[in-house]
Amino acid sequence: MQKQTYEMAENTIHVVMIPWSAFGHLIPFFQLSIALAKSGVHVSFISTPKNIQRLPKVPSNLAHLIDLVQLPLPSLDKDLLPEGAEATVDIPFEKIQYLKLAYDNLQHAVKQFVGNQLPDWIICDFCQHWITDIAQEHQVKLIYFSVYSASTMAFLGPPGTRKAPVSPESLTVPPQWLTFPSSVALQRHEASAFCANHYEENASGIGDLERFAKVFSASKAIIFRSCYEIEGDYLNAFQKLAGKPVIPIGLLPVERGNVEGVRGETFEWLDRQACRSVLFVGFGSECKLSKDQVFEIAYGVEESKLPFLWALRKPSWANNDENSLPFGFIERTSKRGIVCMGWIPQQEILAHPCIGGSLFHSGWGSAIETLQFGHTLVLLPFIADQPLNARFLVEKGLAIEVKRNADGSFSRNDIATSIKQAMVLEEGKNIRANTGEAATIVGNRKLHQDHYIAAFVQFLKK
Repeated sequence: MQKQTYEMAENTIHVVMIPWSAFGHLIPFFQLSIALAKSGVHVSFISTPKNIQRLPKVPSNLAHLIDLVQLPLPSLDKDLLPEGAEATVDIPFEKIQYLKLAYDNLQHAVKQFVGNQLPDWIICDFCQHWITDIAQEHQVKLIYFSVYSASTMAFLGPPGTRKAPVSPESLTVPPQWLTFPSSVALQRHEASAFCANHYEENASGIGDLERFAKVFSASKAIIFRSCYEIEGDYLNAFQKLAGKPVIPIGLLPVERGNVEGVRGETFEWLDRQACRSVLFVGFGSECKLSKDQVFEIAYGVEESKLPFLWALRKPSWANNDENSLPFGFIERTSKRGIVCMGWIPQQEILAHPCIGGSLFHSGWGSAIETLQFGHTLVLLPFIADQPLNARFLVEKGLAIEVKRNADGSFSRNDIATSIKQAMVLEEGKNIRANTGEAATIVGNRKLHQDHYIAAFVQFLKK
């Protein structure tokens, strides 16, 4: 465990951050740590060694305010959790329940750290139901940080809002407590999977809803990666239900990528493309797509006949990079597209002026990342909160969602049609204008840092 080796001013607020071990959670917690440090808050960010090694670098001017605390993940039988797996990206979906079990065993090391440091606040995720006892024992105030959108959480409601047991049917319509027109709801096939994955007990011995309920109940406030300019109605709706302060902390936009400082074949190719003509395609590391899904997306991108850059990680079912895509795809599209296998500097690519749209899974963090550059969104949601985000973004006039069949399947033609509508067709003109306007809000770092983060810091000081 790393220990602080410097002295803090007596009036410096000390916050401990404890995110769940998924990068869709780790990154927002890290970005909040950076934002708080910019306001003079001392942050101890707790995770496992491998996860911390995979985080972005802490800016050198903030390093004295941010401690990256590495706690080794307790091991399980390797048949349950592979050796070296410390985040959801390292394992198939069905193993996540065992990662939660291993993560729960971190509570002893976390308890020791909190007891030694006695921070002013703990900001935690939904998963750490055991942190409530630690916070109470050491009289440390607790805050729940929702990395999910306010629209998603207002749809689901705080614990106890929905009648138990929650049925899939109840998730297919907007809830009665939303007193304004809303299209945020799940399709039938999505609702069945959502109930199975989040409302039922798993191998860790406790379901996600029960975890969240304990954290929510013990928290002094709920904070959202959101702002009133984008999600005002849903923030107000959740506040009416919550019975405690609901605080938007802004969208935590990351610093714009420096295209000038990046060279290589990919950027040389981008430099040759027309302004806002290229579609970025990327489904991140959490979505484990099947061969049929990847191939259908590929055929749809090909059928659109538009320029594209696809960031693709070799799927587990592929023997090599070449087998990750349909036979002949790269050759047939080589004059107008490029496929980047493995890691890419995504921020810098999205910041390039030739990018005009993005085909992705509609994760909340990815939506924010894309909208800050004014790109049109083409959404193909798969898991967790992604479908709910998609409905909200379409409702706001910021996105086009790919049409799906009743069983959740989609066709190459629907992919191609959505891409062309978003990028070039007249019927997508208003959406392109809306995303351009949204960029002035989403990418406004002064708004998010000087207004929302500053207000949150004042709350922490009370």
